[in-house]
Amino acid sequence: MQEERFDAVIIGSGQGGNPLAKSLAKQGWKTAIIERWNVGGTCVNVGCTPTKTIVASARVAYLARRGTDFGVHTGDISIDLAEVIARKAQVVEKSRASSTKGLEANANLELIRGEASFAESQPSNDDYAIAVRLNGGGERRLITGKVILDTGERNIVPKLAGLDSVPYLDSTSILELQTLPEHLIVLGAGTIALEFDQIFRRFGSRVTIIERGHRFLPHEDEDVAQCLLDILREDGIEVLFETNAASVNGTDGDITLHIEEKNSRRDLHGTHLLVAVGRTPNVEELHLERVKIAQSEHGYIQVNDRLESTAKGVWAVGDVKGGPAFTHVSYDDFRILEANLLHNEDRSIKDRILTYVVFTDPELARVGINEDGAKKQGLKIRIASVPMTWMARANEMAESRGMIKAIVDAETDLILGATVLGVDGGEVAAQIQIAIMGQLPYTALRDAMLSHPTKSEVLNTLFSNFRD
Repeated sequence: MQEERFDAVIIGSGQGGNPLAKSLAKQGWKTAIIERWNVGGTCVNVGCTPTKTIVASARVAYLARRGTDFGVHTGDISIDLAEVIARKAQVVEKSRASSTKGLEANANLELIRGEASFAESQPSNDDYAIAVRLNGGGERRLITGKVILDTGERNIVPKLAGLDSVPYLDSTSILELQTLPEHLIVLGAGTIALEFDQIFRRFGSRVTIIERGHRFLPHEDEDVAQCLLDILREDGIEVLFETNAASVNGTDGDITLHIEEKNSRRDLHGTHLLVAVGRTPNVEELHLERVKIAQSEHGYIQVNDRLESTAKGVWAVGDVKGGPAFTHVSYDDFRILEANLLHNEDRSIKDRILTYVVFTDPELARVGINEDGAKKQGLKIRIASVPMTWMARANEMAESRGMIKAIVDAETDLILGATVLGVDGGEVAAQIQIAIMGQLPYTALRDAMLSHPTKSEVLNTLFSNFRD
């Protein structure tokens, strides 16, 4: 097979690999980006873009049903799920097409559709051979000294008796449902599951969550997790903790989950089953062992603070390297590699401020460390906390569910982190993040003249109310 030489080969077109490919090509690097599926990765195709589009539809349904709370009277509310999904598809296709066009617009960049792996036979020097099985048939062999892996994750399929014979849903297939579930049973209570739980409850489905642990969101402070639990239960979502799924059977529209609750067993009947128990990296087809790339116990590619794998000249970005699986983290990975590869900088992922949003309604947003994290580090802290009912704008909007808490260094008065569970929580958390980035003391937000009545104005109140 004829060998083709490239300055860099990127496997996967997610939110780290995609912009990196364009940046390298613009600087004159002959670059190949290999994608076996749709351009854009999880975010564009089955993650952020489609789910947040559907979240928006669910919120409209929620507000329509609450019309009388605002003095607005409407008729009966009905949901056409097929129309919701069609709207989602239009938004996804527009984003995907834009991403694809951006890759195809550069003369130094080639988008190759196929399955890539480290070839069985490797060059004797420091180069790598990448074998590509083309989607349209045939193979290509690419030679390069630099490889970037951005292959992402996929849903875990748990070992549950009977699951292989049941028409279950995962976070990808549920995005294509055309009819509304009468009763959706959900295995797992992670962030992905919680978003879908609320979406379908707002569309009118009965929703039951099955969680093996005694609580959900173990990385959040217990008071925050409890507050969100109260909100979901208020919305009519059934949550069963310390419950194990023993087996499942049934057919399309008629599912029976056999569950174990402490010392008892019973059957739970539903029309649909969503399996959302976690994610696992897409690494099997890469054949990492051929170039001796180390992996974690869960299969993720091991990288150092500069995103370098254990094989010289091979980097990993995005979800496949483990750690927080967020689009903005993947994009920041791109910026680090761009700076180091193109501008000879020495940037790393060390000490970057983690921020994320769970798009329940209200949103659960976090920046920096929380109370549990600070205590584990033995830090001397002060904790500021207020309920969302103390935000004037939230009361005016009749959206006062939730809470806000912030962690402040007791010695320096610097803000270490914050959690915002409330209306537009991600936007409020971003204000705190900017203050952390600027190393402002909490007093700067406490004493700032912020416009009334905005959501950010609650920061005046928050930093005037410490537990001690």
